[in-house]
Amino acid sequence: MSRQTLSTVKEPAMYSIEHEMARSRSAELQAEARAAARARRLYLARRANRRAERAVRRAARASAAVY
Repeated sequence: MSRQTLSTVKEPAMYSIEHEMARSRSAELQAEARAAARARRLYLARRANRRAERAVRRAARASAAVY
């Protein structure tokens, strides 16, 4: 097998390996992005819950002050 023929046989394998590495990295980045979005939604939900609880307590105090 000549050097040029060997090179052309290896090229598709190299492209395949590079493609698989790029796909794997893309999947890792997407998983990180999903985790970050999930963490952000959880943070916002907890913050909204704390605000709602404070509003309930404030309303209860206002109601108690009227009666």
